[in-house]
Amino acid sequence: MMQIHLVARKLILALFACTTLGAMAQTQSTAKADVNFPSKPIRVVVPSPPGGPPDLIMRIIGPKMSSVLGQSIIVENKPGAGGLVGTAYLAKQPADGYSWLFTTASHATIPPFNKNVPYDSVKDFTHVSLVAQNYGQALVIPTSLAANNVSELVALAKKNPGKLSYASAGLGTASHIPAEVFKAKTQTDILMVPYKGVAEVMSDLLSGRVDMFFVGTQIAIKHVEAGKLRALALTGNTRWKGLPNVPTMQEAGIPNFDVVNWFGLWLPAGAPTPIVDKIYSAVQQAIKDPDVIKQFEAQGLYGVGMPPADFAKFVAQEAQAAVVIAKSLPEEPSK
Repeated sequence: MMQIHLVARKLILALFACTTLGAMAQTQSTAKADVNFPSKPIRVVVPSPPGGPPDLIMRIIGPKMSSVLGQSIIVENKPGAGGLVGTAYLAKQPADGYSWLFTTASHATIPPFNKNVPYDSVKDFTHVSLVAQNYGQALVIPTSLAANNVSELVALAKKNPGKLSYASAGLGTASHIPAEVFKAKTQTDILMVPYKGVAEVMSDLLSGRVDMFFVGTQIAIKHVEAGKLRALALTGNTRWKGLPNVPTMQEAGIPNFDVVNWFGLWLPAGAPTPIVDKIYSAVQQAIKDPDVIKQFEAQGLYGVGMPPADFAKFVAQEAQAAVVIAKSLPEEPSK
């Protein structure tokens, strides 16, 4: 059974609450800038399957960025190993601005849980922008579970230590980290059940073989509206109008709980600053487009547009927070 020691718990909560820790300078430019950039189509590697949140977001902003940059933007899905395959591939591409990586917070949070990651999520990439965030993961449970709100779920977990289970679609992912923060803040003993992906989780969750799951709102909403799952709370600090009756964790009685999933854009390390700045400008224009804002909101997202230097610091902070959690947990067997 996984346990988070008291000191580690305090560090985890402090790291997640803080937004100004650490410093990480943007990777120095080493490639020669194309003065006519972009002069040919751009490829965006999305290291997850088609139809997932990163793929969906990139296909929303891609046409707008393409219009700004004056070149086609082609999405190339390279799933595998929780995103490691596509990310490792992108890291080895030329740093000329024509190969991008678009993925989730797992870019920073998965490596501390995997000793075989063939890249450094901070040093081996040029950080362009934190593009979007969600309103938090939705804590969902089967309707058969005897809990109508977070307080009742916590009471049930405390009454039955080690008996309830939560699904994890991978160590360091947006389903794993909120669950461990939840356990730490509620001081509950809940068993982690590892899965290979979200689709496998949803099958067991809907059938009641696992008791809880932290999942993106765009996936949760259809099952909640169909009455197949019950959403108890969102892990961010703001309600989402798509699920207006679902409170935040803080509203549900767990203070200082603010863990959201985010989506960012990277280039290989050493990309020229003028090119990075031009791509960042295209991001900014895309996320301010009324149509993009509308589509984002429908998916439980909102645009951020964090500048490159700030994004580099942010990624370093997120990676360090994941290191703290990883060091506090024993290794878990794969399912």
